[in-house]
Amino acid sequence: MATGTNIRTYYNGTWHDGDISIIRAADHGAWLGTTVFDGARLVNGLTPDLDKHCARTNRSAEALMLTPTVSTDDMVAIVQEGLKAYAPGAAVYIRPMYWGLDGDPTAIIPSPDTTGFAVCLEEIPMAAPDAAVALCKTQFRRPVLESSVVNAKAGCLYPNNARMLQEARSRGFHNTLTCDVMGNVAETATSNVFMVRDGEVFTPIPNGTFLAGITRARHIENLRADGVTVHETILGYGDFDKADEIFLSGNMSKVTPVKAFEGQQYQIGPLTRRVREMYWDWAATTA
Repeated sequence: MATGTNIRTYYNGTWHDGDISIIRAADHGAWLGTTVFDGARLVNGLTPDLDKHCARTNRSAEALMLTPTVSTDDMVAIVQEGLKAYAPGAAVYIRPMYWGLDGDPTAIIPSPDTTGFAVCLEEIPMAAPDAAVALCKTQFRRPVLESSVVNAKAGCLYPNNARMLQEARSRGFHNTLTCDVMGNVAETATSNVFMVRDGEVFTPIPNGTFLAGITRARHIENLRADGVTVHETILGYGDFDKADEIFLSGNMSKVTPVKAFEGQQYQIGPLTRRVREMYWDWAATTA
């Protein structure tokens, strides 16, 4: 599923031009869903937190009982080598991934001895800073660890997210503000979420129902270093109704402003803009 252009694929020890075939019909990942991935970004020559995204790829594999075969350092080096083919200033989505190849005698448990690995690079432009989205409620919920592998960035989790997005689009919205099974706001269908009220920032406390993202953690660190109070706490829909600003956090766009939640309208506020500025200031000095 290509969403970008100028695709390059690392597979079987070498880089290939294009969206090549890397998985077979009988691979464990193809028919039993043992696939994991992560996403990083190349923007303006910077690859913020690339090492953290590669490390999480390996942790996700382990959560699905797959054996990681590439160290974090080697994965970073592979990605950096592949990025050399892109023009200066290119915006590239970086996607390392693992999948199961074989199964145990029951076929259900992936074999610990064989794991597929690839990296896909795609040119995907960054969204404009003022590209705000509208959120709605959804009937679907985030699962818990007892019922799903929510401690991994796993492909098998995304059909549930797709249901949320389809519901939102059918109602004329871009995304959903999604709750966990207890009815507390967890995230959106595609990203972590923050709200601002009276100059302070609030975000759902990680409770094992969603991935507390790498970019999310970076925003929290930057905000606190700038003297802003950040609360990781239990939040409900009513809290977002009373917010002054809402913004989303994810690797694809880093910061996405929210312009509406159901019937409530919001402006792109000063803290939303400040979070973006601080992120790229940090990236320019460290990434």
